[in-house]
Amino acid sequence: MRILKWFIVLVIVLALVIGVGGMLLPREVTIARTIDVNTPADQVFPHLNAMQAIAAWSPWLDRDPNVQLTYSGPDVGVGNKLQWASDHPQVGNGTQEITASEPGKHVTTALDFGEMGVAKAQFILNESSGVTTVIWTLDTDMGAGPIGRWMGLMMDRWVDGDHETGLQNLKTLVEG
Repeated sequence: MRILKWFIVLVIVLALVIGVGGMLLPREVTIARTIDVNTPADQVFPHLNAMQAIAAWSPWLDRDPNVQLTYSGPDVGVGNKLQWASDHPQVGNGTQEITASEPGKHVTTALDFGEMGVAKAQFILNESSGVTTVIWTLDTDMGAGPIGRWMGLMMDRWVDGDHETGLQNLKTLVEG
């Protein structure tokens, strides 16, 4: 009986830690990775300002050679949109649309991962002496619940390798 009592107390304490502790964690998560590309910003920008160009260096689309890609809107810039569909769990289904674009400066996209939520990605370009620093950010809302907020603590680790790979792919493509 004593063990059962301690077990119940332990379960209640654990539930409180998860629930209350989770609510103290941030709801918004931002991830940012940076790489220097040895070329001017105006040569990097076209590789960011069209979903068709991003597909050439994306770290995710290579995971499923059968991914279905559909492009719509203008060929470049605001309104250019990619819709993808895949059975691969690391690719899934979703859309990405360019929502803001300033030549040589930045591109902002809206991502919709369906049931997995929405996010905003941004590519910021800072050029100095012919070298362009590319900053790739991802902003997402982990939701009001404590479980989503705990998951937010792991987002950086989950996305880190993919952003590093994508930026390296971009650098190789642009410099090559």
